[in-house]
Amino acid sequence: MTIEELQGQIRRLNSKAGQMKMDLHDLAEGLPTDYTQLMDVAAATYEIYRQLDELKQHLNKLENAK
Repeated sequence: MTIEELQGQIRRLNSKAGQMKMDLHDLAEGLPTDYTQLMDVAAATYEIYRQLDELKQHLNKLENAK
């Protein structure tokens, strides 16, 4: 994967991560309503941010290897 492809993937994932963060925030503000969804939304949000961190670390290694 090229640096440019990785940057594009990070931008797309950043957008999705921001939306997931807002969804989690909205859900938390509405507690206790829909509390049963909390773990699913939190897990999905965690996974996106984990992937984003992994991609950023990979990008950093590629950029430093130049």
